Amino acid sequence: MNIATYNLRYANRGDSVAGNGWQQRCPVIVGQILFHDFDIFGTQEGLYSQLEDLKRSLPGYDYFGAGRDDGLKGGEHSAIFYKTDRFTVLQKGDFWMSTETDHPNKGWDAALPRICSWGEMKENKRNLRFLMFNLHMDHIGVEARRESSKLILAKIREMADKTPVILTGDFNVDQNNESHTLLNTSGILRDAHEKSPIRYENNGTFNSFSVERKTDSRIDHIFVTAHFDVLRYGILTDIYWSPATDREQEDGTENPRPETGIRRYSPRMPSDHFPVMAQIQFSIK
Repeated sequence: MNIATYNLRYANRGDSVAGNGWQQRCPVIVGQILFHDFDIFGTQEGLYSQLEDLKRSLPGYDYFGAGRDDGLKGGEHSAIFYKTDRFTVLQKGDFWMSTETDHPNKGWDAALPRICSWGEMKENKRNLRFLMFNLHMDHIGVEARRESSKLILAKIREMADKTPVILTGDFNVDQNNESHTLLNTSGILRDAHEKSPIRYENNGTFNSFSVERKTDSRIDHIFVTAHFDVLRYGILTDIYWSPATDREQEDGTENPRPETGIRRYSPRMPSDHFPVMAQIQFSIK
């Protein structure tokens, strides 16, 4: 299975003014998903309209997940997309990253409500079951992130028993943070990055819509239980180009090969996060 996590960046006017609007980015994201052949993937920040745009543009995919503001369609989602011919959703649900998990609220020192969506999935070809969780941890609250790691582990213990588990998300902390360590050393989950013999990572996972910045920090992660082998792992640093403004065109650089049709364009990112993909298989032992 090709699994992935993708922070889509919520649609907003400020990004549009800066040249990073959703309607411009959406077709590029769709192209990435189809070319890299994601089978099932978690998304973060997507508003209902964005999720519907993706669904219309991705034949053979569906999604589930509630909005964090009202448990319905309001606010950002942590939705899970999947191929409908490959997977059947047996159960699904949502909980909030808080001491009160059953309704919209902010937990601990979090700046915003944070939600985790989950599904019990059946892989149709071999009739294999697994649980997938997808979340977006708080970007401010240190305690909230720490306690959210503890909460997701408690939920997995409660719900999974011996069922295989995949956890995806924007954790807003990198691989050196205690919240990551709590998950990675839990004896339940391991970071797919560490389990993979093949890694493609030319950058970290947050880019701030800038092609000139680089980091070694991974704040978007895929975790799996021991039921899975990880074959390869990649941070997909694809970019695209939009026509340069008149001012950008006037850089004094002439095309040395006019027959190629090359002209100046502005490099752009499909989102302010790079998607992370892992190819995994059920372990045979």
